[in-house]
Amino acid sequence: MKIAQVSPYDYPFPGGVTEHISYLDRHLREMGHEVQIIAPSSTPEEELDSHVVRVGNVIVPVPFSGSVARISLSPRIYLRVKRLLQREQFDVIHIHEPMTPALPMAVLRHSKAVNVGTFHAYRSTHAAYEYGRPMFRYFVRRLHGCIAVSIPARESVARYFPGEYRIIPNGIETRRFGNEDIRPIERFDDGMLNVLFVGRLEKRKGFKYLLRAFARVKERVPESRLIVVGAYEHEDKAPFVRYARYHHIRHVKFVGYVHAEELPRYYHTAHVFCAPSTGFESFGIVLLEAMASGIPVVASDIPGYNAVLEHGREGLLAPAAEPVALAEAIVALLRDPQQRRYMGEQGRRKAARYDWSIITRRVYDFYLELLERRRMTAILKDVRTC
Repeated sequence: MKIAQVSPYDYPFPGGVTEHISYLDRHLREMGHEVQIIAPSSTPEEELDSHVVRVGNVIVPVPFSGSVARISLSPRIYLRVKRLLQREQFDVIHIHEPMTPALPMAVLRHSKAVNVGTFHAYRSTHAAYEYGRPMFRYFVRRLHGCIAVSIPARESVARYFPGEYRIIPNGIETRRFGNEDIRPIERFDDGMLNVLFVGRLEKRKGFKYLLRAFARVKERVPESRLIVVGAYEHEDKAPFVRYARYHHIRHVKFVGYVHAEELPRYYHTAHVFCAPSTGFESFGIVLLEAMASGIPVVASDIPGYNAVLEHGREGLLAPAAEPVALAEAIVALLRDPQQRRYMGEQGRRKAARYDWSIITRRVYDFYLELLERRRMTAILKDVRTC
C-alpha cells in the first residue's frame, strides 16, 4: 500500500504529533508498505530522511491549545501539493490535525485518495471551529474516516463536527522503556528518592505547581530530589530557578533536553513520575512512558490523563493546580516502596496494550476498512447506473 502521512507542524521539531507520525511511519514500513511524510520543515531538505517531503519552509509560531504550534502559511504550498499528489497517486493519505492550516487543507482540497484524519488535540472550547464551522465543514466532508486519539479528543471535535470517530490511541515503544537492562543515570543513582518531570516548561504543563509541591515534599521527605527533563530553553527555566533559590528549595536539577536514547534511563532513575498539567492534554503519552518503565505516576486529574491512569492502580490522581494535594500524593508514594512496586507492575501491564505494533495494526485495519467501503460504494454506484 502507498501511504502518505501529513503533518501541519514543523518536522521533525519535537512534539507529540511529530513523534506519533514518526513511529507510525516506521511500523508501517516494517509491515512492507511504502510511506512518505509530507510536512513543512525548518530543517534543510538535505538533512531530512529521503522519504520526507518538505512542503513549506517558512515556519510561523502560532499559539494553540496552551502551547505554540509551528506551521507554514505559505501560499506556494497549494500548487506544490497538487503536483505532488498527481505524481504519487497514494492509496491512503493520513492527515494529522486535518483542520490546521495550511498544508492539511491543501492536501484535502486536491486529494483523490482515501483520506483519513487523526484529531490529536483536546480543548474544552475551540473558537476557530466555532466561527469557522462553515468553511471547515467542507474539509471534514473530504475525510473518508476520522480517528481520535482519546475520548476527550473525540468530544473536543465532535462538538462542532458530529460524526463517526474511531478511537485509536497514541502508541509507545514498550521495549524501549521496559528493557530490564536499562541503567539508571549514575549521578542520580545515589540513594536519594527521585521525582521526575518530563516536558516543556509551558504554562499548561503545570510545572510551577510541581515546584511549589516539591517544597512541601522536601519538608517531609528530605532525601527527595526533583529532576526536570524536557526540550526547554534557558529563558524558560529561569523564573523557576529564581523561585527555587528564593524559597531555598534544594535538590531541583534542571537537565533540559536529552536524546531519545537517553530518556528511558531517566525513567529508570526515578522513584515517582509526576505530570502536573492543568489541561489541554488529549492523551497521557508521558504517563505511558513512565508506566512502561515500571514507575508509579502522580498526575493531575484531567481529561486525557484520567483516561489512561486509574487512581490507586498505576498511580495517583490529584486535583489540577493544587500543590498541596500534589505534594500529598508524591509523599505517599515516596514513603511506600511496596505500593510503588505494585503500581509499577500494574503500569507495565497496562502500557503493553499500547505498544506501537498493536496500535499500527489497528490504524492499518482502519485503512483497509475505508478502502473496502470506498470500493463497495463504487460498485453500488455502477450498479445503479446500469
